Formats: sequence, structure tokens, C-alpha cells
Amino acid sequence: MQNVEAMDPRPQSSLPLDHPSLYFNRELSLLQFNRRVLALAQDERVPLLERLKFLAILSNNLDEFFEVRVAGLIQQIAFGSTQTGPDGMLPETQLEMVAAEAHRLIADQYRCLNECLLPALAREGIRFLRRSRWTKTQRSWVRDYFEREVLPVLSPMSLDPAHPFPKVQNKGLNFAVTLEGMDAYGRSSPFAIVQAARVLPRIIKMPPKCGRGINFVFLSSVIHDNVDRLFPGLTVTGFHQFRVTRNSELFVDEEEVDNLLAALAGELPRRQFGEEVRLEVADTCPGEVVEFLLRHFKLDRTDLFQVAGPVNLARLMAVADLANRPDLLYPPFTPDQAKPGHRPGSLFAQLRRRPVLLHHPYQSFTPVVDFLSTAARDPNVLAIKQTLYRTTPDSPIVDALIQAASAGKQVTVVVELKARFDEANNIQLAERLERVGAQVVYGIVGYKTHAKMALVVRREKSGIRLYGHLGSGNYHPRTARLYTDIGMLTADPEITQDMNDLFMHLTGVGSVPKLRKLLQAPFQLHDAILAAIRHETALARAGQPGRIIARMNALVEPAIIRQLYEASQAGVQIDLIVRGVCVLRPGLPGVSDNIRVMSVLGRFLEHSRVFYFGNGEDPKLWVSSADWSNRNFFRRVEIAFPITHRELAKRVFQETLQTYLDDNCSAWDMQPEGSYIMRQPGPDEPCRAAQAELLEKLTGNLPHDG
Repeated sequence: MQNVEAMDPRPQSSLPLDHPSLYFNRELSLLQFNRRVLALAQDERVPLLERLKFLAILSNNLDEFFEVRVAGLIQQIAFGSTQTGPDGMLPETQLEMVAAEAHRLIADQYRCLNECLLPALAREGIRFLRRSRWTKTQRSWVRDYFEREVLPVLSPMSLDPAHPFPKVQNKGLNFAVTLEGMDAYGRSSPFAIVQAARVLPRIIKMPPKCGRGINFVFLSSVIHDNVDRLFPGLTVTGFHQFRVTRNSELFVDEEEVDNLLAALAGELPRRQFGEEVRLEVADTCPGEVVEFLLRHFKLDRTDLFQVAGPVNLARLMAVADLANRPDLLYPPFTPDQAKPGHRPGSLFAQLRRRPVLLHHPYQSFTPVVDFLSTAARDPNVLAIKQTLYRTTPDSPIVDALIQAASAGKQVTVVVELKARFDEANNIQLAERLERVGAQVVYGIVGYKTHAKMALVVRREKSGIRLYGHLGSGNYHPRTARLYTDIGMLTADPEITQDMNDLFMHLTGVGSVPKLRKLLQAPFQLHDAILAAIRHETALARAGQPGRIIARMNALVEPAIIRQLYEASQAGVQIDLIVRGVCVLRPGLPGVSDNIRVMSVLGRFLEHSRVFYFGNGEDPKLWVSSADWSNRNFFRRVEIAFPITHRELAKRVFQETLQTYLDDNCSAWDMQPEGSYIMRQPGPDEPCRAAQAELLEKLTGNLPHDG
């Protein structure tokens, strides 16, 4: 055989494949993702109230970014870390660059609010009224509302030796008030803090008598206009809102505690008072007040964000419901309601004939709920085993497990208590399950259990039979209408036996199980993906077509990226559909010129993980709970399951990969320097938006604009 690689005329990079210049910074890439979210808020093809929701989503994303990512960099610097990532940046350099980009992004966010969204909403009769423009009727209503609903729950705190600066909760709304005069005790306190209780709504809808259209006022305006009631006899000279973001990581030494649930429950309240990482103030706040707050919270100017509006735009999410304007939202849709079976026998009989594939949210999550609730009622079912990462304590999934345990079935649930920001929910549902006798465990010490599995053990005439559900998404009926995910119900004996082996490994101790079809992290998954990429590389070097299409939320693992670079140099055609963080650089001559990276953002949050390898004439297709990141490969329990049924594999390929590659309206192409350019259809091309096409194809709903 000829040496194909030696004859390849394409330029080859002289850089080693681990050179820092071949990797983007992870945190900056995450901010790039949030820029694409901002673009949706600016996109006039998107319904107006949905644009406002995207702006609120951006605020939520940035809150978590500071609570986790920025807080982590600050901790590294505090501990004197000199560790660099694949990009070669020291923590100090990363923090400086991240802060500069975050300032630019947030300035653009408020510019979008003030110059685009608020005027557009006003044209639709939805107004956020400024205090200076209130009518007499509006001001009277606000005064009455303040007296009835707000004043009783406020506790103003003057600052003096007997009243130290109060503890400020993470992301709570606060007001710095400057005062003149003396009180009845002869005290002169030039400064006070007012904290807005979390029970108070931040956005208040006025009644119809207050004017035509739909009128809103911010809680900050309500308190500002009545702040004199909080300090009778004194003169209020300034009223300035501020918000502090804190480090929200929880630390529990799992090897040193006897009960992880109790330890986490005790740690949760501390999240509200972690180390400060960001101060937000209105841009009208005077310099002396800003400096006072910075000194108190021990923050630098780079940690200060002076914003042209409310300090928490995440609360704008409530407006979509309060406004009651369905014409300004995405049209409702009804997921495909096809069910695997209505009776226990028909359900399990159908799964014995062939697996059932579910593509959420286009197809209903109800079959997954029915699978578990049917198993809970079926007298032939002996046991149910389930992993739970994110759900809600009132979920029908949890109800089914409780019903099964109450009926005397063996119910084992692996609850991931450390799912970030869902710890309280998971503690609650774990306690609820334990009360009815379910066996609840918390996975493996040091590893998060992120795999999505449910297993039913059933006695049949032929003996014990196993039935399973696996998926890329959480057992969360609410997000199943908002996130795109792939799930599969199956009676494949090798897959279900693998699932049972994994459950036994999670609840007990022992060596790594030898799996038949599933891939598991942290043991086989990383090596299997590397091997699949190497196989495509070898095919290309032998002059055969090499093909990789992979879809995920994040791509950051260096060894995988190096192997992708090597595959590209060998001629493998690689398409990566990465919704969020991607530190690989596509399109670099001699390095990644055969790699394309795209991102699709839209009505639904893209959450499916699907990996396709051409493998000559025998393609391999996997669905997984794992992204291609260090934490998923090495610090979590994950699974990937194969789609071997020919018809279902064709569906997964077409619906989750090809349809996205063909998108020319809502897809973004990553450039070699890290920016993204939104695709535009050619002059004679129809607009093809993946989510819209799938809505029409799988649900029969008409696609929304764009």
C-alpha cells in the first residue's frame, strides 16, 4: 500500500498538537456562548417576549459564571496556583481577560434592554414606568401597595457602632441609602442599608385603573418613592440599588463525613454568604457610595459592574407570564403523544419486539413516566432501579418510585446530592423516598453520578426479564419540554444486563464491570472515544473515507482535541455541533482545516449528546449523558449507549445530526480566532432552521419564524 500520508500535499503545522496557541480559553469561550444568547435577544425574527426571556437567561448564565468560574479563578490566585490550562494562561491572566470581556458583554446586554427591547415593548403597550413619569393615580396606587405589601417586611439598618453592616445574601437586592439629620435618640447616621426580602416580587404589574396597556413598576422604584417612610424625621439624600455575587461552590469532604446528605444540608446555608466576587450597582450611584461598598466587600474596580438599569435582569423572566400576551411568544406546540403501550403486557411486549426511541421535546416525555408508573402498578415487576441527577420533588417520576416502594417492590435510587444548585431539591426527594422504604444511595465518593438510567426487573413465564430506559437528559418532566434530548426504552438483554451491573457497582463495591454494549466513564468512555477517532484516522491514512460527526454541550478535553487535530491532518472530515464551550480551534491550516464547529441556539436548549463515526461501511452511533470534557470523562459516572437498530439509527442521524448540519438560519459557524458568524441562506435558498423543521416533522406544528 502506498504511503498516503507521505504523498499528502496539504500544509502541515510545525506546532506540536499540545501547543497553547491551538486551544481557546474555556472561560472566554463560555462568554462567547453567552454572546450568542444575547444575539437571540436582539434578533427581530424571535417573538418579542421570547427576546426578553433570552435576556433574562443571559443574566442567569452570567450569575452562575461569576459564582463558579470567576470564583474558581479567584481561589486559584488566592492559593498561589501557577497551574495553566491547555491555553497556557495563568489564573491571573485568565481573570483579567475574562473581566474585560464580561464588562463588554454586560454593557451590550443593557444596551439591548434600553435601546431595543424596552422601546419595542412600549410600542406593544407593555411599559416599565419610571418614577418621574408616574401619574397621580399611579403614584397613589404605588403608595398604597407599598404600605400594604412592602413596608411590613422591610427592616432598614442604619450603620453605626451598634448596627454593623448587615450580612448581604448572594444575589439579593439591596439599597444603599444616604441620610441627613438626627433621630429621636440624637443619633446621626449618614448611611443605611435596606434589604429587599426575597419574598417580594421584583416586578409588579399595575391594575387597569393605572393606565392603558400593560404597565409594570420595579420594586426598586416602589421602595425609592416611599423610602422616607423608613426613616421618619430624616432627609434621604440618596437611594442606590446594589447586588453582590458570591462564590457558590459547596465544599464537603466526602471521605471525612459519615452522612453526605446531612453534611450537604448543613453546608447549603453557607452558599448565601460565600466570598464576594462581583458588585453590581446602578450607573447613577455616586463615586463615594461605590467606593464605600467596594471597601466593605474587599473588591477591586475590576469586580465592579455599573449598569444602566435594574441590577438583576434575570427577574424579567416573570414578565412573559404577567403580560399575558401569547401573540408575543413562540406559538404553543403539542408533543407527539405516541405511547409504547397502554397496558403492562402490551408495553413490555412491544419493547421485547423492538426498542422505542424518543426525541424530546418534539416527542412527549409521557412514555418515560408511563414506563415507570406502569412498572410500579404491575404485580409482575419485582424491582426498579433509577438514577436521579436533576428533577423536582413533586415529579411524577418520583411519585412512581414512591408508589412502587409502597407496593412492596424493591426500589433503589441513586440520587446525586451534589448536582449544582439542585442540592436542596435532591435532599428533599431523597428524604421523601427514604420515608417509604426505598433504598437511596448517593453514588460514588468523589464522583458525580450523571448517567441517566432506569431499570425494571420483571418476572415472566420465561424467567426474569430486564427493561431499561437510557437517555442524554435528566428525568425532569418540565425541562423535557424545553431541552432537546434523546431517550431509548429497550429490552435488549445485553444493554439491560450492563445497566444492572452498573447499578450494582454504584450501590456496592467491586472491580470495574465488564460491559457488553455500554460505555462507562470514568473507565471506558474516554479510551473508547479516542480509539474511535484513531480508527477514522487510520482509515483516512489508508486512503479510505474518514468521517466524524459529534454533538455535545462542551468540548474541552485536551487529549480528545489533540486526536481530532491528528485526524484532521490525516484527512478525516469532522463536523462538531457544540452548543456551548469549545476550546478547539477549527479551520487552522495544517492543523484543523478539515474540522468545522457549529452551534445552534433557539427556542429549545440543545442538550443531546450524539457521536457518529463512519467506520468504513459500518457506522457507529452513540447517545450519551457525557460531554467531551475532563469532568465528564474522569470525575463523573456517565454512560454512552449504542443505537444499533437500523431504522432508529437512521432517525437519530437525520434528526440530531444531519438536520443541524443543514441549518442555514439559526446555526453559527465558529471561526479560527474564536468568534462565531451566523449562517445566512443564499439568495435562492429557503431558510432551514433545525428546530423549526423538527417541530413540523415530529409534531405536525407549523414552524415558528426563523
